[in-house]
Amino acid sequence: MPRASFVILSVVTDTVDQLRAASARVAQLARHVSIARDAIPAYARALPVSDPPEAPDPAAHLLTGSREELAAFWLTLDAINFGSGWFPTLRKRDGRSGYFTIATGLRERFAACGPWTARELQEIGASEVAHSLGQAPDHELMELFSRSLRDLGHHLAAEHEGRFDAVLRASQRSAVTLSELLGGWECYADVSSYDGLMIPFHKRAQLAAADLARAGVARFGDLPRLTMFADNLVPHVLRLDGILGFDPRLVRRIERGELLAHGSPQEVEIRACAVHAVELIVAARPGTCAAAVDQLLWERGAGPRYKASPRHRCRCTAY
Repeated sequence: MPRASFVILSVVTDTVDQLRAASARVAQLARHVSIARDAIPAYARALPVSDPPEAPDPAAHLLTGSREELAAFWLTLDAINFGSGWFPTLRKRDGRSGYFTIATGLRERFAACGPWTARELQEIGASEVAHSLGQAPDHELMELFSRSLRDLGHHLAAEHEGRFDAVLRASQRSAVTLSELLGGWECYADVSSYDGLMIPFHKRAQLAAADLARAGVARFGDLPRLTMFADNLVPHVLRLDGILGFDPRLVRRIERGELLAHGSPQEVEIRACAVHAVELIVAARPGTCAAAVDQLLWERGAGPRYKASPRHRCRCTAY
């Protein structure tokens, strides 16, 4: 029977704790996705997590400038770092994925004109976004991007004196605080429900904190408290590596290119079970953290073996 309200797990203290607890519960209840728990110790030992993660790509990411400019780049990029369900329909740059196509267009815009101001973001339209990113102005994703950027501009102007670095100051050097702040904005919103549980994935809000740290723009004392950044690539890597198991009917849907509905039990299970699987990997491999494992697996997903097999697609603003 459907429940009228969400269940909030009483043992949690903040949204990352809530996400961990809810993801563990989903993994217990899941009907379409499973975790090969017996395979995790050997898998965790074999991960090259001691290697430093790849630095941001200078062709796709802004790496020089003032703290305000760099904060503007990463907060703007992660505000539109979604739409993987539409990526097959984008005008992609040669040899570049959908993400790197968007990131490169944004970097070039920043290099040529600087960041959009808070006022400019509040007034931005789909045609300007499309022009900056090299896309068709009538593409559905451009309107979604422009809505997200307008919301970003609104929060900057109303709450942070129009400054991007003020958002970082508001975090008080806490990645969790920053992710909770951003996760409360429409442009970064990402909460799902499952069997009465509220699951604050906050994929892009958490990723923004990790991106800012990896680029050297901000320092956070609690970065290891972040979870993995629940999207459609890391679960795909975990499935092909034998850590996640999908129901054969779900695999067939994915291989046919059928879009999954955002918030459906199958889609939520994929994301939540991936979050919990990474937590189990981290527990089996002392000295690492979920953000580092996520980065490693995301980079692994660019390999030919993983690109040769379809991953699940979902048209949403979460990822």
